[in-house]
Amino acid sequence: MSGLPMVLSLDQVELTDEQFYRLCEANPDTPLERSASGALIIMSPVGGEGGEREADLISLLWTWNRQAKIGKVFSSSALFKLPGGGDRSPDAAWIESSRWEALSPEEKAGFPPICPDFVIELRSKTDALPPLQEKMAEYLASGLRLGWLINPQGQEVEIYRPTAVVEKVAFPARLSGEAILPEFELIWSLPN
Repeated sequence: MSGLPMVLSLDQVELTDEQFYRLCEANPDTPLERSASGALIIMSPVGGEGGEREADLISLLWTWNRQAKIGKVFSSSALFKLPGGGDRSPDAAWIESSRWEALSPEEKAGFPPICPDFVIELRSKTDALPPLQEKMAEYLASGLRLGWLINPQGQEVEIYRPTAVVEKVAFPARLSGEAILPEFELIWSLPN
């Protein structure tokens, strides 16, 4: 088993936004994404350990946001229609309240046409690193303000910012939400 997501290139499958939306609705148990170039990506599910780590990240972000009350937190089930053309589902995402409230009720109910301000991607055992790095670059090109790519296999976190080169921090990593997520902090290391 290769552990790579299946990718169908645009010349193999051409879908309008409406067709892609219907495909996702018709297959709720199959996580789908589209790259900015239109490649259809069928994501593999994560195992128990990956699911637990993802839940930890979302719960920490949600708890911080509940106190800060300045945005909305989203799980990996949310798919965002990025301004750069892709349709992506980060493992955890956050959008500042005024940006979220500027969307119409219809936009909020479907695949919101917005790039999150902050995303976390957690590399699972089945994920190859280069496609995740490309995904992070896609977020940046679409307006991402801060992103963390947590790579347990490489024992490091890659930090993405719009005006800086990617910063790599070795585990245990002390991560700051900086000005985007004031007072949000995460210490990440390999589980015991």
